[in-house]
Amino acid sequence: MITDSEIKVRGIDIFVSEMGEVLTERFISLILKEPFDYTKWQQGLFKTKNLDQLSNEAMEFRLRSGK
Repeated sequence: MITDSEIKVRGIDIFVSEMGEVLTERFISLILKEPFDYTKWQQGLFKTKNLDQLSNEAMEFRLRSGK
């Protein structure tokens, strides 16, 4: 099990590697400015996809990323 600090570091590393430092900073400032309810957000995240679609996309992503 990893610590909360390690999770935060990994998360920031992922954002920086995908979006760069400037956009990562911008993302963080946007999240801090607005009230954000992750639970409500994620409930609507996959409404338009069924389980088979999500599974297929996850498997394709895993193959592409080599993980």
